[in-house]
Amino acid sequence: MTSTDAPARKVSVSRVIAADSATIFDVLADPAQHPIIDGSGTVKQAKGNPERLHMGARFGMAMKMGVPYSVKNTVVEFDEGRLIAWQHFGKHRWRYELEPVEGGTRVTETFDWSTAMSPWFIEKMGYPEKHPANMEKTLERLDAHVTGGGAPGS
Repeated sequence: MTSTDAPARKVSVSRVIAADSATIFDVLADPAQHPIIDGSGTVKQAKGNPERLHMGARFGMAMKMGVPYSVKNTVVEFDEGRLIAWQHFGKHRWRYELEPVEGGTRVTETFDWSTAMSPWFIEKMGYPEKHPANMEKTLERLDAHVTGGGAPGS
């Protein structure tokens, strides 16, 4: 399921994964596992040896979108087993919300540029339209990773 909320400047994708929220959250809270689940192909590896994420944690990621670059992220929302979000210098956020449901956990990934320093730039680059397909791939890869199916394409 994908929804776009233009006035709120958020796009979200949800998927029910047949795993408990603690198992899923452990993957999201471990930056070293982010390249495994990334559906965009831009997240290459965690920089350094990051600790398990918590509110206020800072972590770096090696990225590549055409050219290699690095980002430093800060966890800005955190509720163990239920919610985690981080942002980098641009102040837009990547958020994961986990809700126990029959059959597993509903995971909702949100790209939220309502907090961005330059929301007009994000819109001009077309990211709100481009990101949902990558987010769907991320949730597919997360599903495969936590249910033992292995990440697609790995």
